[in-house]
Amino acid sequence: MERSLVLIKPDGVERGLSGDIINRIEKLGLKLIGVRMLLIDRVLAERHYAPHKAKPFFESLVGYITSGPVLALAFEGDGAVDKIRKAMGATDPAKAELGTIRGDLSINIEKNTVHGSDSPTTAEQEISLFFKPADMVNYSRK
Repeated sequence: MERSLVLIKPDGVERGLSGDIINRIEKLGLKLIGVRMLLIDRVLAERHYAPHKAKPFFESLVGYITSGPVLALAFEGDGAVDKIRKAMGATDPAKAELGTIRGDLSINIEKNTVHGSDSPTTAEQEISLFFKPADMVNYSRK
């Protein structure tokens, strides 16, 4: 089973969109296996956004993700990464299709409401930043 991290960013949490976003992803047939609400500190934000460190928007990414509460979610299922990325839509909400999370709910490219892992490898790395293995539900365990 493939896993993916989803972060509902400060604008999504503050605007009360968490339930809608979770519902949209669960309707894709994916199981929610981990949930954590937190205030991300600078150290964690820099680790999470490390691939963007040399880019000019790095500081604004870190500043925004640390600006308010975030909901970290781990989902599991066949093709989880691709299904979630399609459901989220383009990073820039102005280019995201209607019916996608960003197309329907995001404010602008900085306040684009959600983050989702971009590959299964990245997903495992990102999930390990936010969750311990014991924090996640194993539905096959009885």
